[in-house]
Amino acid sequence: MKAGLEVHQQLATGKLFCACPSELTDEVDRSFVRRLRAASGENLAVDPAAAFQASRGLVYRYESGPSDCLVDLDEEPPHPINHDALDVALTLALLLDARPVDEIEVMRKIVVDGSNTAGFQRTALVAVDGHLEVDGRRYSVLSICLEEDAARRSGGSETEVVYRLDRLGIPLVEIATGPEITTGPEARAVAEELGALLRATHRVKRGLGTIREDLNVSIEGGHRIELKGVQELNRIQQYVEGEAERQRILLAVRDELARRGAPPVADDPVDLTARFADLDSGPLGARGRGPGRVLALRLRGFADLLRSPPGSEERLGRELAEQVRVLGLRGLVHSDELPAYGIDGARVAGVRADLGLGPGDGFVLLTDVDATRARRAIARVARRADAARLGIPGETRDPLPDGRSRYSRPLPGRDRMYPETDIPPLVVEAERLARLARSLPERPATQRARVAATYRLAPELVRQLQSSDRLELFEALAHRGRSPTLVARLLTQDLPGLVLPEGVVQFDPSEDALDALLAAAEAGRFAKEGIPTVLAALAAGAPTLEAALARSGLAGLSADELAALVARVVERNLPLVRARGAAAFAPLMGDVMKEVRGRRDGQEVARVLRAAIASQAGGG
Repeated sequence: MKAGLEVHQQLATGKLFCACPSELTDEVDRSFVRRLRAASGENLAVDPAAAFQASRGLVYRYESGPSDCLVDLDEEPPHPINHDALDVALTLALLLDARPVDEIEVMRKIVVDGSNTAGFQRTALVAVDGHLEVDGRRYSVLSICLEEDAARRSGGSETEVVYRLDRLGIPLVEIATGPEITTGPEARAVAEELGALLRATHRVKRGLGTIREDLNVSIEGGHRIELKGVQELNRIQQYVEGEAERQRILLAVRDELARRGAPPVADDPVDLTARFADLDSGPLGARGRGPGRVLALRLRGFADLLRSPPGSEERLGRELAEQVRVLGLRGLVHSDELPAYGIDGARVAGVRADLGLGPGDGFVLLTDVDATRARRAIARVARRADAARLGIPGETRDPLPDGRSRYSRPLPGRDRMYPETDIPPLVVEAERLARLARSLPERPATQRARVAATYRLAPELVRQLQSSDRLELFEALAHRGRSPTLVARLLTQDLPGLVLPEGVVQFDPSEDALDALLAAAEAGRFAKEGIPTVLAALAAGAPTLEAALARSGLAGLSADELAALVARVVERNLPLVRARGAAAFAPLMGDVMKEVRGRRDGQEVARVLRAAIASQAGGG
């Protein structure tokens, strides 16, 4: 297996080609409708992905609000490129040892899925030929680009898609690696390191949707498949390994079809509407298809190859169904899943007879209320089934929540690019690069090594702090004199594990608040184990640390009160103490801690209890 990543990160600057703020909003003050068509690129050819999207004939409705202007509406030429955003991209180029280009040319990338009002996305190559070190291995960085983000989808129907324009134009930096990743864990590690590098600039947005990865995966004998828009770092390994499995299964189907000598699949559907005239329910029933037709496609040599092999959910039948799903059809079944859906064995036998099929052949049935669309769909199924004889077609796929993916569109190519005529070229001056080089942030690997050595923390713990974007907060609290171990536990365990009260969406205590909390715990005002309890009280609305301690029941136990409490417990258990001596510590410690309830540190309680036991045991 080989894989590469394209990491897209939103930058915390204004929009890329206008002065609008890059903030999302639910406020909408107007909307308008557009239709988009595919145009040829610089090579005078139409990109297949653009042609496919245009062929769907969708209408696009755009909702505009206070974060949008005439540039976003494509009613005004773009403004000069945002120089703050360009500085971030060039800083990343220097951090990745990439070579900045001499002159930046903004290009138009044809995109007609409605995500851009203009029918294209503006993108600019910033640097090439970089590299990234991860766990002692070097991965090439092919390119670093700066581009505008797309509009965000907010609704729609089978014929219309609704987009919100507030995200359109937010700067994205795109980092593309070479295809040197060979395992799922490697893919995650590379993505995690690139994420840390991006955050090191302190100029990137945070939160769900602000960073997205495209995964390019292939196995030997397969084809490059692009998994578009993975947002969860923890799922990268699953998606990479799942795509490798999908390709292995489809290559096994290819090999079996070759062994059987399966002929090409002809786009020659047979109308079997009469065969299903009395079938009322199910995907092929009259109730669902209305005036539409039931079409059948012969798949000679495909028997038993459309279903999933044991232990997998991937199957060729699902690949065929995905081809019609993008046209809005749902009523597709194949021979390997029948009898089912109200279609009994006798009807299946009749279909096979109508199609003149042998025992080694398969078939596909589909229907739609629109007979013309049904014929378009059956043609797509024929092309995809015939491609299965040759291997795996290159395509773009959408990640699904269960770790699998589904077909989205053909794989785009170079025919979608042509120059942006409204923005002049921009020379990257040596003085600019020198200025940025003088203030480069610390590289993530260097930072991890320094922090681990300085504070004597385990490397994995430092990595957790860095991935959570709390490493600088850790250092700030440690510089205030707080215990590095206690601070690390607070930031990697206590805060992430906090269950927020109902109605509280986010709890982000300030550095001062956390310092006061840690100082109180280190002074012995309450046990360190009680930190999560105090945090919960603060999250629930306690205005001060004192109020949080009172609400959580952790305040008001002085050293003298602790000594008195321990003395009472020992007094109640004198026979046990005098009979067992120091061995009485374990059972009595539990009793004492029940009454202490986290108000004093456990080590301090143990010290006081041992002294009290020793005093009474000696006196006996």
